[in-house]
Amino acid sequence: MRIALISDIHSNHIALRAVLADIQRTGVDQIVCLGDVANLGPEPNAVIEILAGLGCPCIMGNHDEFLLDPTLVHAYNESPRIVASVEWSRSRLSSSELEFIRCFDNDREIELGRNAKLYVFHGSPRSNTEDVLATTPPDVLDEMLAGASATVMAGGHTHIQMVRQHHGCLMINPGSVGLAFKDYVSGARPTILPHAEYAVIEAANGRIEVGLRRVTLEKSKLRESQIQSDHPLREFLLQQYS
Repeated sequence: MRIALISDIHSNHIALRAVLADIQRTGVDQIVCLGDVANLGPEPNAVIEILAGLGCPCIMGNHDEFLLDPTLVHAYNESPRIVASVEWSRSRLSSSELEFIRCFDNDREIELGRNAKLYVFHGSPRSNTEDVLATTPPDVLDEMLAGASATVMAGGHTHIQMVRQHHGCLMINPGSVGLAFKDYVSGARPTILPHAEYAVIEAANGRIEVGLRRVTLEKSKLRESQIQSDHPLREFLLQQYS
């Protein structure tokens, strides 16, 4: 079994299409989306249309919850541009598109065969706003996991790719499809890398392998997508893609 994990698309349909094309070339049995799909970027509608067409499992990210209840963003980030982006994206989504997001799971367990399981979430099993990092102390990570355990555990949220062993489990972050970060920033201003990120888990004959993948994106296409939009992060992202 081969499973592709995608996360943190953030309304970047160019990056999502590039990742899906790469997935199609390599071949997988299933795609799982770990959340944060339709905010902070120029094309929330296009991203939702693509995901709905895939019919893949989707996990509820914090930005997905912000679109359903905009008041939640204030407890997470008071940046005027982030708050404005939630309002901008929400204003462009139809009731059916919001209902699509509302149906996302908080977490999900997927069989990998031979008593192996994949457990997916967005930030941590405890909260979709918590950051699981390679440097998170083991005792702190135990608290974040809140008793959850699986052969492979995967979340997104930090926009930083990671594979880490914890008490015999593999902890994975596939990185960000739409806004890959150069460094972990904990809410500060990030540097955006010009590639899209995802992960592939392969389970065969009791063996588990994890691959972190990066897909180069054309800056000219990314800039054009920003130019054609008036979303609140437009100028910031144009600078990043210069």
